[in-house]
Amino acid sequence: MPKWITSKIVDIIERTETTKSFFLQMPELTNFNFIPGQFVTLDLPISDKRQDRWRSYSIANAPNGSNIIELVIVKVPFGKATTYLFEEMQIDSEIIFKGPGGVFCLPKEIKKEIVMICTGTGVAPFRSMINHIYNHKLDHQKLHLIFGARKRSNILYEDEWKKLTEQNPSLRVDYALSREEFEGYQGYVHGIYQRDYSNLAKDRVFYLCGWQNMVDEAKKGLLNLGYEESQIIEELYG
Repeated sequence: MPKWITSKIVDIIERTETTKSFFLQMPELTNFNFIPGQFVTLDLPISDKRQDRWRSYSIANAPNGSNIIELVIVKVPFGKATTYLFEEMQIDSEIIFKGPGGVFCLPKEIKKEIVMICTGTGVAPFRSMINHIYNHKLDHQKLHLIFGARKRSNILYEDEWKKLTEQNPSLRVDYALSREEFEGYQGYVHGIYQRDYSNLAKDRVFYLCGWQNMVDEAKKGLLNLGYEESQIIEELYG
């Protein structure tokens, strides 16, 4: 696989007011191989300096034997990269990227209960992992996705999570909404894991993905509950 790959956008879906999914196809490849949880790094024409042009995004779909990947991206206020993607990119636009990369992945054998904690587009690697598990009927223990958002309208893939939980009793999904009342948990993600996992277990692992403040606070909260650092796996956005 070449280090840098030229792709073209074949679809764009508006997920929320500030979030879109970009579907990238690689015409020169028949199959883009990656491990669920990995990311790609885009090279965007927004600067003369190489490192200022690079932005990394987790792949939001599970490997499916095709040459198309989905990136779910939130528009950052005054962000050069996301402003370019949201305002300049359209169907058939080209994007150059390298990858896949990263080690924020599932173990080869899933022998422990997995709790996935995220906010916003930090759900992308978890969507890839969860769908991969069920698509391939992999042996696994309980899965719990804790998804934090400001409002109900900010929840990504809600219909998909509903369907997956109905079809797979091993999966539980909880939402934490910080700025809107609803029938679920009102507040931040930390309240859910503190409520549900105060009883320590060695056969449990926590995956954290999102902005640094959330990940740092979740890690601190889990350590304060008594979990070992080896039970906490993290991926930072920004």
